[in-house]
Amino acid sequence: MRQSEIIFEVTEAVEGGYDARALGHSIFTQGEDWNDLKAMVRDAVRCHFDGENMPRVIRLHLVRVEAIAV
Repeated sequence: MRQSEIIFEVTEAVEGGYDARALGHSIFTQGEDWNDLKAMVRDAVRCHFDGENMPRVIRLHLVRVEAIAV
């Protein structure tokens, strides 16, 4: 059965760029910048799913963790 979408949690990598991990699937990829990340995520999804099971939409959820002093 074809899923309508797949969601990736995206975080900023310590060394620069972005890391993306699919929720509910064993897919992880990285990109040097936002456009590179989108291309890498598309490629990773295409490699993980066959044509019949390919999600129709990829959602990127950017999570930013920041600690500030009180």
